[in-house]
Amino acid sequence: MENYSPKVPLEAHGLYNAGTVHWNLHVAMLVQKALERGEGTLATNGALVVNTTPRTGRSPKDKFVVEDEISKTKVDWNNSKPMKREKFEALKQRVLSYLQGRELFVFDGHAGADPEVQVPIRIINEYASHNMFVHQMFRRVKREELIYHAPEYVVISAPGFKAVPERDGTTSEAFVILDLEQKVILIGGTKYAGEMKKSIFSVLNYIYPEQGIFPMHCSANIGEKGDTAVFFGLSGTGKTTLSADPARRLIGDDEHGWNDNGVFNFEGGCYAKVINLSKKKEPQIWDAIRFGCLLENVVLDPAQSHPLYDDDSITENTRAAYPLEFIDNAVVAGVGGQPNVVIFLTADAFGILPPVAKLSKEQAMYHFLSGYTARLAGTETGMGSEAEATFSACFGSPFLPLNPTVYAKLLGEKLEKYNTPVYLVNTGWTGGPADGDGERFDIPVSRSVVTAAISGEMENLEFRKDAIFGFDVPLSCPGVPSVQLTPRETWKSKEGYDNRAKELAKLFNKNFEKFAANVSPEVLACNPKTD
Repeated sequence: MENYSPKVPLEAHGLYNAGTVHWNLHVAMLVQKALERGEGTLATNGALVVNTTPRTGRSPKDKFVVEDEISKTKVDWNNSKPMKREKFEALKQRVLSYLQGRELFVFDGHAGADPEVQVPIRIINEYASHNMFVHQMFRRVKREELIYHAPEYVVISAPGFKAVPERDGTTSEAFVILDLEQKVILIGGTKYAGEMKKSIFSVLNYIYPEQGIFPMHCSANIGEKGDTAVFFGLSGTGKTTLSADPARRLIGDDEHGWNDNGVFNFEGGCYAKVINLSKKKEPQIWDAIRFGCLLENVVLDPAQSHPLYDDDSITENTRAAYPLEFIDNAVVAGVGGQPNVVIFLTADAFGILPPVAKLSKEQAMYHFLSGYTARLAGTETGMGSEAEATFSACFGSPFLPLNPTVYAKLLGEKLEKYNTPVYLVNTGWTGGPADGDGERFDIPVSRSVVTAAISGEMENLEFRKDAIFGFDVPLSCPGVPSVQLTPRETWKSKEGYDNRAKELAKLFNKNFEKFAANVSPEVLACNPKTD
């Protein structure tokens, strides 16, 4: 969109003497610009392919929050690194000077699909491909309304600028800094586009709780009758796979809010992992990768330029960014009703948890704060020969500026107000641990569990109380072998099960110590039994 005067000029953000500025270009023009500038190449399916090395994922150690009078008492500094304002201001001025005279790309849009609470944003990019990314990922403004757009939060992204840690107070040449007082996000030294997306998510996690809105790191879908389901889960638990149901419409795959109007997507697009992608297993994602999609770090066949999705020579974290409308059954408006069910997904590599358990409100708050899953041996550098427990508060610890108990309290309030059932679904191992005799639950078993939970059929089943975790486990469930509902019975060695169960219970208890002082006695009592 050339030759137009924005309501708020770049000078309002301290950016003077920029070179050519492209305002809200159509994605086709951004692709053309990216190709002209040598930022990427086209694959045979029409997607723009870029390489973000050396950083092919988020850089959590390089993320800071500017310390001021408000953030000093609000931000959870156990989970955020402070930066002094004078350091930030000096670095910001160096970045703004770096951008002078350069060709820039500006996107004006919104975060949040609910028009009553959406946040106007502006993202200023050094790269055309990055501007294409945010154009596809966030909520777009109608072209006739752009002249009235007044951004509340501004992202300034300069991947070509490298910080000097000794001078700038950073930990490396890369930085992601949130100034929550002046509502500016400064990013540099990294070409990984996901930093822009997650920074806006962090902002919404900061501002929404005060409005009574529960921000969630989750996927969500909706059925023909308007029934809404929400899926929480860390990487590898099946969140994308199990929420992508042909019989239901996708509201969003990653970040949502829950308010009195229901569930709403924070974004206007999807950012899917595509390692080992196949048309048979994930046809929706496969078909969404076409012209207008941005592929990050996907290797192309040198002769034909076909994407080689099985090639992880650059990174295992290969990504595709595309707008929601590229998914056939997506809810492009990005909104749904009050959740009829909440599902916590975990991949328990210890082989202890049942395939499904019903949680009370207090148990839901406990497991939400715990955010448990387990990584397999050998999947990450430095891991030993056995599975490792992973706990990420609220299933998204890196993006929480406030204390996790703030979000758990909101969860409890929403569950109570709308009488929403919560189920813990284990997509991990049964019959033993992953490093032993265990086998992973078949995807059809997990789908059967999810279907029973969403349909309400689970509510009518008989349950038993689990002796260790205290939650309710169904005595039977359609599509699930009955023996799997009592994990101890699936193990060859009952003593082996008891020892591993005690080990896992201790890990839960140890992890929860940091929350003990800020939760109710009822939530604290949900610690699993170790005797």
